[in-house]
Amino acid sequence: MKMLKEHAAGGIVGRAGKILLGKVTNLQGEIVWTFPKGHLEGKERPLAAALREVEEETGWRCRNAGLIGEVRYRFKRNGHPVAKKVRWYRMVPIKKIGRPDAAEIMQTKWCAARSTRQNLSYPSDVRLLERYLGQNGK
Repeated sequence: MKMLKEHAAGGIVGRAGKILLGKVTNLQGEIVWTFPKGHLEGKERPLAAALREVEEETGWRCRNAGLIGEVRYRFKRNGHPVAKKVRWYRMVPIKKIGRPDAAEIMQTKWCAARSTRQNLSYPSDVRLLERYLGQNGK
């Protein structure tokens, strides 16, 4: 079976010592808290996709505050193997311009940076948070 390759981008949005999380349903039907991200569309660049996805999923227009890094992982969707690469950016909110996309995000919340890891469902998100906090000098 051929491995599908996917590219996505997302952001960790922080302000005043708090981090923005989204509540979603994952592929297994579980409800989890995670960072906003999504697929690149067409020839879209990763940063443009990350800014667009954060805005669509959370209602927050943000500015880029630097690259955090890239995460790669594999999983199965409908029995097909997928290799996914996600580029993550540090973001600062500029303006609340709308509501979260109800089709993708059930809820958003701001968490104190130090307690964010308790809310995260994926070990890879915890590692990403540690990288974010380390780069942020916390």
